[in-house]
Amino acid sequence: METPLSHIRVRTAAVAVLLAPLAACSSAGSSGAAAGDAKGGGTSTVEDRPATVTVTPKGNGVRAGSTVKVTAAGGTLTSVGVTDDEGRPLSGKVAADGVTWVSTRKAVPGTSYTVTAATTTEAGTKNTVTSRFATAEADKVNRVDWRPGAKAIVGVAQPVSLVFDNPVADKAAIERQLKLTTSNATEGSWAWLEDWTGRDRIDWRPKEYWKPGTKVRLSAELNGTDSGDGGWFVRDYSTSFTISASRIVKVDLDRKQLTLEQDGQTVRTIPVSGGTPGGDRRSWRGTAVLMAKEGTINMNSETVGLGDAYDKMVDQSMRLTWSGMYAHAAPWNDKWFGHANKSSGCIGMSDTNAAWLYAQLRPGDPFEINGKDTKGVVAPGNGFGDWNVPWAEWRAKSALR
Repeated sequence: METPLSHIRVRTAAVAVLLAPLAACSSAGSSGAAAGDAKGGGTSTVEDRPATVTVTPKGNGVRAGSTVKVTAAGGTLTSVGVTDDEGRPLSGKVAADGVTWVSTRKAVPGTSYTVTAATTTEAGTKNTVTSRFATAEADKVNRVDWRPGAKAIVGVAQPVSLVFDNPVADKAAIERQLKLTTSNATEGSWAWLEDWTGRDRIDWRPKEYWKPGTKVRLSAELNGTDSGDGGWFVRDYSTSFTISASRIVKVDLDRKQLTLEQDGQTVRTIPVSGGTPGGDRRSWRGTAVLMAKEGTINMNSETVGLGDAYDKMVDQSMRLTWSGMYAHAAPWNDKWFGHANKSSGCIGMSDTNAAWLYAQLRPGDPFEINGKDTKGVVAPGNGFGDWNVPWAEWRAKSALR
């Protein structure tokens, strides 16, 4: 799901040495004796000596996360290239004075680099210097689980969500490296959350639901970044997706009805049965986002802390939270649809209606759930409960505010 980095390749390879001029070399354009040369031999003048090049960092076991700097003395840099041991370039640029080059990306853990620098002097003496350095291995690698997947078509409530394997210490530094662009300048913000798993997570959501047809691209240039506590990112991440038509599922637990609206128009209202009032079997309220269409799955009450209440195969399962709330077919509750909430927290409906709804929806479609007797509001980290956070509070969860 990643896309290759886009780099500026100035040339190839190398690293850290202080290049001393070769005393035996002379400028191809020089002739006659230099001043003070009693024998009249063709030695080169000071002005014709090659430029001296210094590269940092250097050696082995270099701490990752460093930028590469190349400096010329007695001349200017005409090109600089840095590549890793697999030939992938580390981009950078030469300063306006032509004397220094600094990489725009950082060195990655456990990697060997080759730096190649070409120089020239005012007198036209050219030289190329090549050397190498290697970074130390990472203590821990911080991987990222992100949604939605590349080239997905998702509903109007789908956030961009990244969950990190290891804690993120400098959240502001990481957030700065997340570049999200939209085809219509959608207003939105990043927010740091605690995922249902307890891990660090950052989501981006619009101020309001996405406009249908919006194209979204995320570029997370994390490779070589220290996430803190010995953890390192060792790759970049990117994804792009498109927003589908507006489909909003409205669930009224008090009336025991579910209504699907598409592009602002009611498509169908169907009878349902929600979570049983008065205890742990109640449903959640607020906005839940369809996380995945999981089809036929085994549902076991022990996995959600409800003892041995049920253990059965369930059809047309649509996941709404990590804690186990689904919308699905529930033919065993047929007599309660539209009359009473008798489920173990899910939103049940007939086989026919569940199959119809399953066919209409995409991940990212919102379920707006209302009812008096519920367990509470879906938390941001419990699936995609992002929309239950007021906009001002959401923006305040950014590390850059």
